[in-house]
Amino acid sequence: MNNLNDHEFATYLATETGKRLVELRALLVEQGVWGWDLKDAGDAMAQEFLMSQLREFRPDDAVLSEEALDTSKRLNAERVWIIDPLDGTQEFSEADRNDWAVHVALWQRDNNHGSLVAAAVSLPAIEMTLSTNPPPAPPIKHDGPPRLVVSRTRTPREAVIVAEALNCDAMRLGSAGAKAMSVVLGECDIYLHTGGQHQWDSAAPVAVARAAGLHTSRVDGSPLIYNDEDTWLPDLIICRPELAEPVLAALGYKK
Repeated sequence: MNNLNDHEFATYLATETGKRLVELRALLVEQGVWGWDLKDAGDAMAQEFLMSQLREFRPDDAVLSEEALDTSKRLNAERVWIIDPLDGTQEFSEADRNDWAVHVALWQRDNNHGSLVAAAVSLPAIEMTLSTNPPPAPPIKHDGPPRLVVSRTRTPREAVIVAEALNCDAMRLGSAGAKAMSVVLGECDIYLHTGGQHQWDSAAPVAVARAAGLHTSRVDGSPLIYNDEDTWLPDLIICRPELAEPVLAALGYKK
């Protein structure tokens, strides 16, 4: 793995973690394991595999993971892997759902604090991984009303505002990675989230979306900042570039 560049390594990590999660879910479901036990097993296995690979092949890099205790080490590091070993544990625990993901992103320090330089998002249940290099093709423009994707469990007030202003069709998906990749793949046009996320929920999806030429920002149009001391990054927009100005205008902001 030492001969892989960072894009290739991110793709390898996301893909191989996803394969292991698919196998684990099938095995545990066959054994009658469901619910929280299935979620916990998936989280633990994915975290251990990712960390074992990072320790072996990128030992000098720091890591920020949903499934590990955060430390101040990453704040002074030149390179930080931001990972969500299993994004969408609820969907993972439902054997008939495929809207869950694995997120792997690399943040690197530069003169402007730092930026996401490589990433991959695996959608294991459909055997697909999208990466920053080669980047996904820009999604083909959709004829008809914009399609807005939101959470399965709640519709943010801001999403309702945008849907009404732009006359959107709406759909629901599970994990943040699945929602973001639905825009990258051209299945939706806008992903708008408010009300609670951490950096690991969006780092890899945002990097892949940017690589595909999509707009990414906070809901007020400000930049999404990663490897900040506070891991809380509660809102974001990922959308086709021509929709960014109308979306922000609907929310009372200018691009």
